[in-house]
Order: sequence, then C-alpha cells, then structure tokens
Amino acid sequence: MLEYASYALVLLALGAYVLLDGYDLGIGILSLFDRSDQRRKEYNELIATAWDANESWLILAGVALWAGLPGVYATVLPGVYLPLIVMLLALVLRGTAIELQSAAPGYRRGWGLVFGISSLVATVCQGLVVGGVLSGLPHRGGVFTGSTWDWLTPYSVLCALGMVAVYLLAGAAWLQDKTTGTAHERAGRLGRPLILAVAVAGLVLGFGLRFADPQHLGFDQPLRATLFGLAVAVAVVCAATAWYGFGRRPDWRPFAAVAGTEAAGLLALVAATAPVVVPPDLTVHAAAGPHGSQLFLLIGVGGCMPVVLAYNLYAWWVFRGKFARPPAHTDPAGPPDTGAAAERSVPAAPAAGDGPWAAVAARRVLLTLLAVAVAAVSQDVFGGVRVWIGPVGVALFAMTALAGWIRSDRRSAAAGEFDLQAADK
Repeated sequence: MLEYASYALVLLALGAYVLLDGYDLGIGILSLFDRSDQRRKEYNELIATAWDANESWLILAGVALWAGLPGVYATVLPGVYLPLIVMLLALVLRGTAIELQSAAPGYRRGWGLVFGISSLVATVCQGLVVGGVLSGLPHRGGVFTGSTWDWLTPYSVLCALGMVAVYLLAGAAWLQDKTTGTAHERAGRLGRPLILAVAVAGLVLGFGLRFADPQHLGFDQPLRATLFGLAVAVAVVCAATAWYGFGRRPDWRPFAAVAGTEAAGLLALVAATAPVVVPPDLTVHAAAGPHGSQLFLLIGVGGCMPVVLAYNLYAWWVFRGKFARPPAHTDPAGPPDTGAAAERSVPAAPAAGDGPWAAVAARRVLLTLLAVAVAAVSQDVFGGVRVWIGPVGVALFAMTALAGWIRSDRRSAAAGEFDLQAADK
C-alpha cells in the first residue's frame, strides 16, 4: 500500500501546484493583453508576495516522484526533457522579472513583457508535458525507448491550449478577489467568456482522451464510472457557481469555485486512468521504488507538506484583503533635506570582530553539521545501506556552502544591510 500513498502524495503536490501557481501564471498571461501600465504593475505586485511559495509545490512533486515512483521518473523525464527544460528556464526568467519589476519605482515595460511571455511559455510547456504523457510515451522495462519529439502530439497541443484557458480563468478569479477599481471590473467581465473556453477545452480533452490514450480506460467498470461521473458532476456545479459569482459579491466565490473545478477535474482524470500512470501499461505498483525509499518519502516529504502549506496559509493571512497601492511618502516639515538624505543613505558598517559575529558563525557551523548528520543517518536508516554514502563529498559540499554563506553575510554587513536602525530612519 505504500506505493499508493506515494502516488497520493505526488497527486496532492501536483494538484496544489496547479491550484496555487496556476492563478499567478494566469495573471502573468493576462498582463500581456492589458494596455494599462498601472494595472500591469498592480498585477506584478499582487503576486510578488506568493509566487515563490506557490512554486515550492512543484519541487515537492518532483521529489515525491523521484523517491516514490522512480519508474515514472525514469520513463517520463527522458521523454519530455525539451518542454521541461524550457518550462524551468521560463520560471526562472519569470521570477527574475517579478522581483526586478517589484523593486523598480515605476513600470518597466521590458520586464513586464518578460513576466507575461515567460508565464505563457511555462503554461504551454506544462500542457505539452501533461498531454505528451497522456498520449503514451514508448518504454520497455522501465526505460524510455522513444525519440526527442514523441511528446509533441495533437493531444498535447490541445492540452497546452486547455491549460492556458484554465490558468487564465484562475487568474481572473483571483483578480476579482484581490483588486479594486478597473482591474476588478475587468476581471468580472473576463470570467464568463473564460468559463466557456474552459468548458469547451474540457469537452474536447475529455472525449479526445479516449482516442489519444493507448490504454483501455475501463469505463465498463461500475466503480470507476461512478467516481468519474461524480467528479465531473462536481466540476460542473463548481463551474456554474463561478459563472454566477463573476461580477457579483462576495468576491472570493469565483476563485473558490474555480479551485473546486480544478480539483474535480484532476480527480476525474485519476479515476479514468488509475492505476496506470504512464500509458499504456506502467502502473503504480510497477513504477514504485523500494520499501525503504517509500518509507523515507512518506516521513520526509509527508512531513514537509504541512510546513509548506503553513507557509502558504501564513502568506495568505498576512496579505489578506484587497491590494492597495501604498501612499506616496511626504515630509510635513517641507522639502527634503538633501544633505540629511545623503547622510542617511550612507551605509553604516557594523564593527567587525565583536562577540555577536562569532556567535552567529558558530551557530551556523553547528546547524550545518547537524543537517549533514541527519541526512547521512537518514540515508543509512531508510536506505538500508549501512554505509555513509560519500562522506567526503558531503563534507566538501557542506563546507563550501558554509564558506559561501559566511562570505555573503560579510558582504551584506559591509554594505550596511543588517543595520536595521539605519534602515528604519
């Protein structure tokens, strides 16, 4: 049963990623079609608080897949290397654009285009990967046997278009919940046409799966057909709720309904295809890793998921409510004193060689050694190897990371970044 628990962890992480990162990717795509620089700047600021937390679920999904279902990892990755690498590069560029755009005093059109285009590219690549896997990747004995372009099929292209429509809908729903003014009104107007687009995509992909997927879907089994029908019914009800909610109060209702539609759609796909994970014949049981790896996954990754979820919830709580642009700072005492401002801008370097610096360095050395020890012992206990794998390599890696960490801290201290009193003034 451990392999099905690992399968559930992978599905949970992927579902959380689609739900959370889907709306901010959709907002990025929507920014490409908005002519107002003020709204585009607002879109960027809106998701700058949560995009990195949202993408952490993609990392968890990859780790869970690698440790829990290595057969899938070994078969799928060689088959979709090209769209996967392009997607990762697009996500890196997108994160850079978000941070630089947010730090800039005004709207920078170049970084705004990078933000929108990279969001679109990442979404299209995700759709191509999903469609390519559902179309069946050639494999034999757990090894991919196809060519570089086997992921490019008519069904994968349709999946990419459907993924863009779903993310656009989630982005519009999030904008209605978090914005005011013209951005709020625009999101309300976009919602219903996007629901129609998602409905058409769902019908096309649902009926097309029967022809694209090389496995027998088994809808003649009563339990499978019942679960699939229930999931589709929930998706329809949630879509109808979102249709009613766009342009009406309360503003949170469309996003909650869209999230329900996405979750129900994923469950419908699982009900149609499980236990096969890579068509036509690679099942969860055949793709599962050794018992020790499964146990390590459930304890390690399963323990990380509540932490990541708590991080997401905390970010949502801190930035709850509508987005509001901060008021411009004015000095009631009159025009700014340029001399005093120049004096305040001079970084204040803390004194070197005092007690607190040594305490910080000692604490970080101990934390690094503790992390290395925990990793090594975990490898022994759960892997059943009874030998510390690569202790010299692990030690070199840890010492290099520690040296880089301390060097970075010293540079930041010299630049005055840790002088909080000066920053407050």
